[in-house]
Amino acid sequence: MLLGKNLILATKPFAKEIRIRSWFHTISTLSLLIFALAGSLLMPFILLKLACSIFAGLLLIRMFIIYHDHQHHTILTKSTTAEIIMTIFGMYMLSPTSIWKRSHDHHHNNNSKLFSASIGSYPIVTRKKFQEMTSSQKFIYLAVRHPITIALGYFSMFIIGMCLRSFISNPKKHYDSLIALVVHITVAALLFIFLGWQAWFFMFFLPFLIAFAMGAYLFYAQHNFPGVEFYENKNWVYEKAALESSSFMKMNPVMAWFTGNIGYHHIHHLNSKIPFYRLPEVMKHFTELQNCKTTKLTPKAMSACFKLKVWDQESNQMIGVKGL
Repeated sequence: MLLGKNLILATKPFAKEIRIRSWFHTISTLSLLIFALAGSLLMPFILLKLACSIFAGLLLIRMFIIYHDHQHHTILTKSTTAEIIMTIFGMYMLSPTSIWKRSHDHHHNNNSKLFSASIGSYPIVTRKKFQEMTSSQKFIYLAVRHPITIALGYFSMFIIGMCLRSFISNPKKHYDSLIALVVHITVAALLFIFLGWQAWFFMFFLPFLIAFAMGAYLFYAQHNFPGVEFYENKNWVYEKAALESSSFMKMNPVMAWFTGNIGYHHIHHLNSKIPFYRLPEVMKHFTELQNCKTTKLTPKAMSACFKLKVWDQESNQMIGVKGL
């Protein structure tokens, strides 16, 4: 049985993109997205507009995973065309490359550490720390992790977190965050003024609302699930954190496609250079990766994840806040 760094090394043959597949997934997803957005504008009936709008929202998730892999330098590296496409898409998704790559790389390098800055991830405090917090600090901490905040990820995670906070923290470094936000608001206003509320709602607002809500929840649940482990910095080991603190989210084939196999999150954290379309192949190849911690996209599983609030160092598990 392969363990630790030996397991990472064993996955290296899979950490190679198949260039034609990378381009196929990128072009086909972008094409479907454009058609879906056009349909949300041009379809004659409300229900057809709604169907196209929901389809577009799900396609935005898939395209974001492709963007995410490109930012990891996993696919379409050294391609000027891909760089232009992904830069524009990052701005479109309120996740400019400067802030997305910095925060996401930090997340990978500090996943499940208890006492590192919560950059690129949801904050975690210990039971002891939570009990020492003031009422206002507790409120803010719990509000950030609340289901409504996550469902409104469009505003909380992307407009405020990715764009406003990053620009305010470092205007010189993250000027593209301000540009993305200004362009985003301008396009929304122009759509509403010149094409009406239906064009704004179905072509713009609803797809973003769906994609960002789903994305925010996936990110939350893949690191906040029953059985997750967190470590003090001195006890933290990269490969252990990848396998014990990242879940395999079981999904049906349709949702696995729309989410770009991001459910294989433990494998992605073990080796982020494996392209998203090869993750199922890796899972099938290594029995060591099949006995993993899981969660699902079901109401029961989602409720179980949302109930977890703080890390109890005595019992080594995430717990709720009732009775604290």
